[in-house]
This record gives sequence, structure tokens and C-alpha cells, in this order.
Amino acid sequence: MDRVLVINTGSTSTKIAIFHGREPVYSENVHHPAEELSQFPQVPHQLEYRKAAVLARLEHSGQNLDSIDAVVSRGGAPAPMPGGVYAISRALLQDLLDRPATEHAANLSPPIAYAIAESLGVPAFFVDPITVDEFEPLARLSGLPEAPRNSRLHALSIRSTARRVAEKLGRALSDINVIVAHLGSGISICPVKAGLMVDANGADDEGPFSPERAGTLPMADLVSLCFSGRHTQREMLNKLTRRSGLMAHLGTADAREVERMIQAGDVHALQIAQAMAYQIAKEIGAMATVVSGKVDAIALTGGLAAWGRLVDDVSARCSFIAPTMVFPGENEMEALAWGAIRVLAGEEEAREYVAASAP
Repeated sequence: MDRVLVINTGSTSTKIAIFHGREPVYSENVHHPAEELSQFPQVPHQLEYRKAAVLARLEHSGQNLDSIDAVVSRGGAPAPMPGGVYAISRALLQDLLDRPATEHAANLSPPIAYAIAESLGVPAFFVDPITVDEFEPLARLSGLPEAPRNSRLHALSIRSTARRVAEKLGRALSDINVIVAHLGSGISICPVKAGLMVDANGADDEGPFSPERAGTLPMADLVSLCFSGRHTQREMLNKLTRRSGLMAHLGTADAREVERMIQAGDVHALQIAQAMAYQIAKEIGAMATVVSGKVDAIALTGGLAAWGRLVDDVSARCSFIAPTMVFPGENEMEALAWGAIRVLAGEEEAREYVAASAP
């Protein structure tokens, strides 16, 4: 059975895991202290530091890398592409380090995976990055030509969850339509139509409000706030994506704390929780129209899918559309590992990345 090493770099930590088949046999979260990260002026400069930290932790824990059959990583933010499992190439590494779609620590995952795989003489892959773009033409149009709708979603989580729904239904992913709601600090709600992510709310600027993000807002009020002179552009973006939602209303982005407030009799906290569930359900209903109401299942995943109150409220409101399945947690490491294993088992063919700089 194949053994796969998984690399997933986040803002202040790097998750590593080894899977034997579909089962994890080792996992760790390597924390990177702020004072160490502050030594690097930009994210790409952290590469050698992060790689050394990963290798040191693997060696310290006694992992035998000679038994590894492949290395797989989070995809970062390369050029827009169809979803799937891709071989990590030098063209990808150049785009991630020199001209990424956005600067994020996730862009370091493929370079670390590639270097380790090269030293072991095994293949390296990445799976469904955030820049996966399978939108249908109508989904790209907004009411303002200068502001088209772009595909920016929790692609890895969404497609992996859709696969799990297909398994539970005993059907092929290409034969079902499922609405997947990734519920985390940001929220992506996506109709997966015959395996393709054909539309979604932009997790940073559309749809329901979330623990930290504002979601869709009344435009006139937003424009007035932007031109009030009270905030710079950077401050406004931070306000909308890090200081809104539950954080703005209740002073916390932690759903567990919100639930404690509700249990203590806080009526306002209850109303805000209900409003977030209401908006999530409303967005699921909107996305059901993308597939003309032909929905085989609704799937809730992400950290907030463990919040019983939210799940029950959303499920009740959406029960007329389709049955709801719940897959709590991020499940990123499993999604990455299982993608590589499908390729190693011959169930899926690894795609070739086309560089952003290619004509």
C-alpha cells in the first residue's frame, strides 16, 4: 500500500503527515514563532527556513522517508486552472515564487514538497489550489463590467467533500449534483455539478457573513464608509475580511465562545448566530438554482460544521432542497493524501501545469 508525505504550509505553522493508503500514520503541526518569521521581508524568503524545519521535525520523530512513494502538497495560488491532481513542475514553482495570484504561505508548500521528493526520487503533486476555475460563463458576469466575478473558493475542501458525498451515495462524482458549504473563518458555498465547481460566492467578498468576514453588504453604505475618510484602503480590506461577521457583532470569531454566550442567556448572540445560519441557508438555496434544483445532497464541512446549533438551523431551512450530510473539520490533509493515492493507484491521471507566463 502506498505511503504519501503531505506538506501544508499555513501563515504561522506547517502541517506535515504521512498516510499509509487512506489512513494517517503520523501527523504534526510545526509552529513557526513570529519572531523567527519576522526575519524574512517576504513570504518566498521563508522557503529554506520552512523546509529545514520540516526535515528536522521528520528526523526528530524518527520517520523513515525511504519508504515514501510520493510527496503531495497544498497548491498555493498559481495561475487559474481546472481542478484535479497536478505534477509539481519547475514552471509551477517559478509562478508561485515570482508571480503568484496572491502572496500567501501556501505558496511555499509545492517548493518544499518538490525538493523533498527530488531528494527521494519520487513524484511530487499538488491538489485543487484556491485558484481552481471551473466557472460557467454566466457565473462570471456581474452587474459591473469592470468587476467580473472570479473563482476564489475553498476548492480542496469542496471537491474532496463532494467525493465523499458520492461515496456515501454509491454513485460516481460525475453523476451527481451536490451543494457544498465550506464553513470556516471564511465561507464558500459551491454547486458541484457533475464534478465541476461551476459557481461559488467569493469567500472574501460575497455571500453570508462568517466568523471574520462581512459577506455581501448594502452597496451605498459600503461606498459611504470607504469614502468617509476614517479608513485607508488597507484598513478597509482588513475590516471586511478579518474584523467583520461574528467578530464585529460579538467581539469573538470563536463559535464555541458564541455558544457559551447563548447558553448564558445572551439574546443578541443568539440572534447573530441565527442570522449567520439564515444567510448560509439562503446562499445554498441560491446555488441550488444553478443546477435547476436538481440537487442530490447538501454537504456542510469545515470547522463550523461541528457547531450543532448552526448545522441544525441550516439543515432545517434547506430540507426542502435535498438531504444534508455533515463532514466536520478542515480535512485538508486527507484530501491532499487521497489525491496523490488516486494517481499512484492509476485511478486518476496527474495533470500538467501550464505556466502563467506561457503564451
